[in-house]
Amino acid sequence: MADIVSPSVRSRMMSGIRGKNSVPEMLVRRMLFSAGMRFRLHRRDLPGTPDIVMSGRRIAIFVHGCFWHAHQGCRYAKVPSTRPEFWMTKLQANVSRDRQAIDRLMASGWRVLCIWECATRDAQTRQSLQNSVLDWIHSDAAFGEISGPTSVPA
Repeated sequence: MADIVSPSVRSRMMSGIRGKNSVPEMLVRRMLFSAGMRFRLHRRDLPGTPDIVMSGRRIAIFVHGCFWHAHQGCRYAKVPSTRPEFWMTKLQANVSRDRQAIDRLMASGWRVLCIWECATRDAQTRQSLQNSVLDWIHSDAAFGEISGPTSVPA
């Protein structure tokens, strides 16, 4: 199946996608700040450059886009029909890099939380997101994931 826009238009569209300060990331940051949590952003000295870092608690939080990080079973993580081999390779490399960063952080004593974009998109999940994040922060779990409804429509 051919792309419905020209390559130059697609390139411009893709270049506009943010790596930092995305809408889901900003939502999570506002929730944490309103709950009295203080944090640093995008610490480049840590593996994977976590989106949110609470150094005193040794917590690293990643806010992952469902498409770019290939969220398994999520309706927002479809492989494009144009150049699927390219996209499968690229997305699997992202997943592998994420796993390595998480493993390295945990090996050096950091707790890691991954919040998926779908948890910020769904109104019902978004209502409970702050409580879920705070519950995880106050727990002693080494790793956590928070996602929204992951069922793919039939």
